[in-house]
Amino acid sequence: MKFLDFEKDIESVENKILDLEDSELNYTTKKNQLEIKREKLLKKIYSNLSPWQKVQVARHSNRPHTLDYIKYIFNDVILLHGDKKYSDDKAVIGGFAKILDKSVMVIGTEKGNSMESRIMHNFGMARPEGYRKAQRLMRLAEKFKLPIITFVDTAGAFPGKEAEERGQSESIASSILVSLRINTPIISVIIGEGGSGGAIGLATADKTLMLEHAMYSVISPEGCASILWRESEFTQKAAETLKLTAQDCYKFKIVDEIINETYGGAHRFPENQASLVKKSLIANLNSLEKVNSLDLVTLRNDKYLNITSSV
Repeated sequence: MKFLDFEKDIESVENKILDLEDSELNYTTKKNQLEIKREKLLKKIYSNLSPWQKVQVARHSNRPHTLDYIKYIFNDVILLHGDKKYSDDKAVIGGFAKILDKSVMVIGTEKGNSMESRIMHNFGMARPEGYRKAQRLMRLAEKFKLPIITFVDTAGAFPGKEAEERGQSESIASSILVSLRINTPIISVIIGEGGSGGAIGLATADKTLMLEHAMYSVISPEGCASILWRESEFTQKAAETLKLTAQDCYKFKIVDEIINETYGGAHRFPENQASLVKKSLIANLNSLEKVNSLDLVTLRNDKYLNITSSV
């Protein structure tokens, strides 16, 4: 487990637990005492994280990604590939799945969990064909009257020259447009980083949910600091200024619900976190199923018009 810079006390206790030997006198008692101490530290630290600390948690290398949530939450998964125009972008994954007995279309950005998989998934930064694949799957879901669930975890769309040549901006805008027009329920979950327009392309939904220690912002703190102050040392100040935390986004009605994380963050207890996400998804699916499809589109568009008019 990688420890963040504000977790030194937790790391110290963890090391003491690891250093205990089974043969040691009062082993069980000492271990229990240390585990209790660790739990208290986790609760104390994670109940009062600063915006910059939340950014670090959102980017943690062990934080569960889209494929992890698909594994823990869904069954009968059939992944689909390609945009039918250019190629298959592995930064965006999606396909048919079931949550309990409900058939859905699940789509998400995937960062990868190892160096090989991160390179394969382009660190979760989608190219135009990734957004066009998402659009194809959304339209397919509409055809079969399936709800859509998206998972967002990306620093932003891929900024490379070839992506721009293939219409990066247009593909993101088209994804937002399709999301606003589709007449089937859409639920989006921001599970880690929600960066810039690359995130909005998949986060435009009837219900936008956000994990407690995730981030959702128009620009990264580093990018903001380099533009406004031209100094990287202002990164923490930028994180505070951007109002990128789940609590800020909920306050400004940018997201509809905050999903609590277990103390210590989603990266420590991925299965437990997935069960909390699953519970919220089922509740929101049941709620949206009661809304007429025409009303659904109207309410969705009104929601985003209200956000833009209030900013």
